[in-house]
Amino acid sequence: MNWTETHAPSLDDIEALARAAFAALPQGFRAMTGAVVFQVADFPDAEVMRDMELQSEFDILGLFSGPTLADHEAGRVHGHQTMIFLYRRPILDYWAEHEERLGDIVRHVLIHEIGHHFGLSDAAMEAIEDAD
Repeated sequence: MNWTETHAPSLDDIEALARAAFAALPQGFRAMTGAVVFQVADFPDAEVMRDMELQSEFDILGLFSGPTLADHEAGRVHGHQTMIFLYRRPILDYWAEHEERLGDIVRHVLIHEIGHHFGLSDAAMEAIEDAD
C-alpha cells in the first residue's frame, strides 16, 4: 500500500463502515433498535463528557441513544429517535494501537452499544460478534 497517497478515514467513511456493519448483523439483533440513525463526530460533545464522567474525549468510542427494550415492548417509542453515535478520533486512536481491522472495530462498537443499551450479557454479545 502506498501510504503517501492515503488519507485518514473521514466522518463519512466511518458512517459507511457503520452502515455496512449494521446491515450484516443478525436481523433479530438489528430489529431491537428499530430505525436507527448513525451520527459520526470526531469527539463526544461536552454534555456526553459530563454525563458519562469521562476524563478524556478518547475514553469513549460510541454511544447508543434511544428507547429501551421495555419502551419498545410497551409501545412507547413514538417520537424517540434511535441514534448510535460513533466517535471517529477515539476509534482511529484505538485502531492505531491494536492489530484489528477498522471495520471490525466499528462492528464491535455497534454490537456493544446496542447490546449494553438493551441489557445483553457479555456472552450474548460475544456470540453475536463470533457469528459471521
